[in-house]
Amino acid sequence: MIPEPRTWALIPSWEWHRAGVDDKRAATVLRAVRVARRMEEAAAMDPESARARLEAVPGIGPWTSAETVQRSNGAPDAVTVGDLHLPRIVGWALAGDRDADDAAMLELLAPYEGQRHRAARYVLLSGRVPPRRKPKMPRVDIGLL
Repeated sequence: MIPEPRTWALIPSWEWHRAGVDDKRAATVLRAVRVARRMEEAAAMDPESARARLEAVPGIGPWTSAETVQRSNGAPDAVTVGDLHLPRIVGWALAGDRDADDAAMLELLAPYEGQRHRAARYVLLSGRVPPRRKPKMPRVDIGLL
């Protein structure tokens, strides 16, 4: 069960830190908590209106709004732009382009307009990913920085 907005608002800063959430992201959550009722209303809106509502909160951008409406509104065309890996995965799977950016990804997904999120999701589920160039980045405890 998701905690009530008041519960989120009462989380002390050190608990955010201990959970690996930096100050910028914690501040975004707390801004969203202040307008939680308005955020909840977005689930009943059309996807574009819902995204605009979400992005009105400073710190919530296109990536977060797309990821949210994909799940809360079942938006089949809400493509996640600004993702670190998705454009390269879609580019590799559909065109053999391991260096695809958001623009190239959107161009590759254009034939699936209306279902672009679902098409990208199928690509992710296919497991076709470009080969790694180097080892994974190690996890870093932000408390040590």
